[in-house]
Amino acid sequence: MSRVKTEAIWQHESVLPYILTRLKDKISEITPVEKILLFGSRGRLSLERWKELQGKDWDILVQAKCKLKNAHVLVEENYHLDLLVLNEEQTERFIRNMKIKELFPLNELECLMTKNEENE
Repeated sequence: MSRVKTEAIWQHESVLPYILTRLKDKISEITPVEKILLFGSRGRLSLERWKELQGKDWDILVQAKCKLKNAHVLVEENYHLDLLVLNEEQTERFIRNMKIKELFPLNELECLMTKNEENE
């Protein structure tokens, strides 16, 4: 279980743009980014239940052309992220029995938010 760090940046309106822009760009300078996935609590829980995760970290898996060791050094200090960068084969093994949400290239969260707005 991840520890709560309310002083860190964990709010989705701040973290999602960071993941999809600056963090993705940093990784892309080293190796091409193929997918960005959420696993752990945010991968399992529905978007509506994310309020329960207040102050908790984000588990991010980036599928790239090659694995990056010590990828956490790419994460800016104030963001509450656990980052893994794996190649395609490693990613498939890692997520085999997990519930995940894809952020890139298909942003499942955007699709879910649009669907919720249409149903209101």
